[in-house]
Amino acid sequence: MQKILIEIIEDEKGIVNIMKSYLEKEGYDVVCAYDGEEGLEAFEENDIDLVILDLMLPKLSGEEVIKSIRNKSEVPVIMVTAKVDEDNKIDGLRLGADDYVTKPFSPRELMERVKAILRRIKKYNIPRADIIKTEDGRLEMDLEYNRFFKDGEEVFLTKNEFQIIKTLFSNPNKIFTREEIIEITFGLDYDAYDRAIDTHIKNIRQKIEDNPKKPAYIKTIYGMGYKSGGLDDASKK
Repeated sequence: MQKILIEIIEDEKGIVNIMKSYLEKEGYDVVCAYDGEEGLEAFEENDIDLVILDLMLPKLSGEEVIKSIRNKSEVPVIMVTAKVDEDNKIDGLRLGADDYVTKPFSPRELMERVKAILRRIKKYNIPRADIIKTEDGRLEMDLEYNRFFKDGEEVFLTKNEFQIIKTLFSNPNKIFTREEIIEITFGLDYDAYDRAIDTHIKNIRQKIEDNPKKPAYIKTIYGMGYKSGGLDDASKK
């Protein structure tokens, strides 16, 4: 069985050594980088499953690193930083971070956050890089480059909208509750109310459905939640 490979991008070698030691004790493989440029090079050269990223890095900042990663991959990213201002945390999450840990932090807590993210990906069968098409060929998701197309024309989706569709389309036979969609899209610590998902779904339908009032691709299962339509398991290439 192939091991999970985690990349640490952090300029403080003492912190790197502690994280590396804990991760290896949990059975993960680890690659380390000590500045932003080295971190991106290592990301390109390896098949990374999760990134632990410091915000304050030499050469390229953590913000620049995650922007570059998000241009090509949805690999999970945990930000680790001494910045404790709420705005910094929100900015990091908006850039695409999946979780956020402030220094000084407990290595044990970090390990639990790593495991929680990896469990979520495994539980919901979320692919890291793939193409998903509907059976009629009209809708296509490019998960590697975060692009969505309808009838060959690109459709702009927000990060959250894209994540919601990816979750539904990656599991064509599963009904997702609103709470599950919040967990996958925003993470466990996000303070969202479940009806906010209804608003996201409404906006998505306006963009991808021929008739949003009679949706073909995102179905409402009354009393339960939502599921995808127009797909089968063979639609993931």
